[in-house]
Amino acid sequence: IELGLNKVEVSIPQIHEPGAEAEVDFGEFWIRIGGELVKCWMFVMRLSCSGRAFHVAFTTQGQEAFLQGHVLAFAHFGGVPGRIRYDNLKPAVVKVLKGRNRTESDRFVALRSHYGFDSFFCRPGKDGAHEKGGVEGEIGRFRRRHLVPVPDVLSLGELNRSIAAGDLLDDARVITGRCHTVAEAFAVELPTLQPLPEEPFDPALLLRSRVDLRARVCVRQCYYSVPARYAGRRLAVRLTATTVEVFDAGHLVARHERAAGRYVEVLVLDHYLEILKTKPGALPGATALAQAKATGAFTAPHQRYWEVARRARGDSAGTRALIEVLLAHRTLPRAALDVAMRGAIETNLVDPQVVLIEARRQSGDHADAVTPIGAWTRYDRPAPTLTAYDELLTGSEG
Repeated sequence: IELGLNKVEVSIPQIHEPGAEAEVDFGEFWIRIGGELVKCWMFVMRLSCSGRAFHVAFTTQGQEAFLQGHVLAFAHFGGVPGRIRYDNLKPAVVKVLKGRNRTESDRFVALRSHYGFDSFFCRPGKDGAHEKGGVEGEIGRFRRRHLVPVPDVLSLGELNRSIAAGDLLDDARVITGRCHTVAEAFAVELPTLQPLPEEPFDPALLLRSRVDLRARVCVRQCYYSVPARYAGRRLAVRLTATTVEVFDAGHLVARHERAAGRYVEVLVLDHYLEILKTKPGALPGATALAQAKATGAFTAPHQRYWEVARRARGDSAGTRALIEVLLAHRTLPRAALDVAMRGAIETNLVDPQVVLIEARRQSGDHADAVTPIGAWTRYDRPAPTLTAYDELLTGSEG
């Protein structure tokens, strides 16, 4: 009191043993994906001794992203620190108790048990920020150094490839007050990390969702298409921070990149083709068609073939011809079908069967030559007889 320390928060400088500890932070930042400004969350884990950090971006701050960040970070480092410091993040903490005690979520406990590390939780609020000072401000530092100006990427995967390149560049930096690069310090720390388990932890959440009459499942207020034959059924969903996978009795029926935001539709045109065969008039305005054009799945040859087929056969029949070709993408290479469609457009032979025959020819998908029947004679064997058994019977009578 006489020194006035009761009015000032004094921090004690610390040293960190190699492999003993890491710190985790999880914060928001903004990025442009496909020209739209999207809020993302960056997971960062920083090894306290070497200062080496791992960063990854997600479009969600849900528990599945928090867990997946750990799995990716441990794989990046090639080992596991003995203890990790956290804020009182909801994906990890169910309830803050007295002192350092916490009620941890079941999934977080499963993650810790799988990798064998201990958790340390800072004091709630700003009072505990200094307790993981190594990672505080790391998201801002990384963003200013590697994500300025704000990148305009086509997908979250492209963004994370850029972030991974930034992590590699940071290996060459020298942290203030040190004489070695981050990479040199990490080379010393790596052998002290706990080894990775033989199998990685699965961070996915397993859900069940009913397919609506638009052949979509609703997951976290976004909609994802499945083949139309599943309408009205309940299917299993495997949700990660980056993907949505839909299963029927263990069989994967649809896989999508996870959408950012709410009420977003992610639709695959192939899922609706069987319905469109009976409702060809619904194709021109279909949301799935618009998305297929945006992603490049529906190409210029498709559009041109459709136009020529409708002029030659009428709207309904021409659209059905296009759908026959689109269905063939399930079994024939895209390049071969593109060549066949261009040929049909040039010759004005828009019969879909002609297109498929030419596509099979282009892809080399021919029937195997008939094997001469004489070639199988080497497998001939004499017919079995029972003579040996007769001899045994005769001998036993004697």
